[in-house]
Amino acid sequence: MKNRITYHEQTAIDDTIRLREVLATMPDFCKDYFRSIDATTTTRTRISYAYDIRIFFEFLLSQNPSLKDKTMKDLTVDILDQVKAMDLEEYEEYLKVYNNGDRLETNGERGLKRKISALRSFYAYYFRREQIRTNPTVLIDMPKIHQKSIIRLDTDEVVMLLDHIEHGGDSLSGQRRAYYEKTRERDLALVTLLLGTGIRVSECVGLDIEDVDFKNNGITVTRKGGNQMVVYFGSEVEKALKDYLAVRQGITPVAGHEHALFFSTQRKRMGVGAVENLVKKYASEVTTAKKITPHKLRSTYGTALYQETGDIYLVADVLGHKDVNTTKKHYADLGNERRRLAAGAVKLRDV
Repeated sequence: MKNRITYHEQTAIDDTIRLREVLATMPDFCKDYFRSIDATTTTRTRISYAYDIRIFFEFLLSQNPSLKDKTMKDLTVDILDQVKAMDLEEYEEYLKVYNNGDRLETNGERGLKRKISALRSFYAYYFRREQIRTNPTVLIDMPKIHQKSIIRLDTDEVVMLLDHIEHGGDSLSGQRRAYYEKTRERDLALVTLLLGTGIRVSECVGLDIEDVDFKNNGITVTRKGGNQMVVYFGSEVEKALKDYLAVRQGITPVAGHEHALFFSTQRKRMGVGAVENLVKKYASEVTTAKKITPHKLRSTYGTALYQETGDIYLVADVLGHKDVNTTKKHYADLGNERRRLAAGAVKLRDV
């Protein structure tokens, strides 16, 4: 019997095809660079790099009069030596707002840093191999990232969110009530799972029914980079999943989607966008002051786990962070409750 292709294996195949399509539009010499980073990066990362570097070539073609009669496929590696540090500073400014066909694109601090980082890596490859004489990317400063405060749900908001998913249909009628009843157990299981394990939305939609182990109350998730890990869940997640699976048994999936844990109303595997819309819909009924996404539910879990255990290494491990410094940056700061303690800790005068 032929082994089935998992969701993550199929995604990798689709991404490989997509990367080849993007590279086919870029200068031919670029293929050497992408081949060199194949073993150390995911296909999804290489696709992001390809898009980012292609924007750089589009900038050169649109802004350099000497290239007005050239196409991207005409460019050779020596074009990199014609770029000066000042050109890259202009490129940074260009990236903030530019036209992409009939769309206006913008980049904030993180988008700018990612695109300049991709370009630095690109230049470094050809410079090390002595295919170019200069590397102007090391002469410009990297865009600075200003740290934003983490948005998360408070404990009472978590309760309100889950209660709303479980009972919010009481005030609905007609088709809206019917849709709510049809998806209630799925939605409650999905949001409870995100809040109770901190898994990424991409990991959630990639779950197969075979990945759920009620004997040990664990799910096998495929992390960034393809590594698999068992994440354990508590009794609340267990109950929500079992309630949903009882409903799932009555669903006949579309061919090719039989193994998916979470089905859409079209009886296919749910996608990232569908989960994002689902979370946004329910969360907007609970709080309008916070823009809640699946990632914010992950932050909510990480915060709660750190507050309960004080173990930053455990939080890093469960969340699948490769570098504990990433976790420290997000969760080991002085929380509001501790800041309030500071207010009464210092006495200015003895009274």
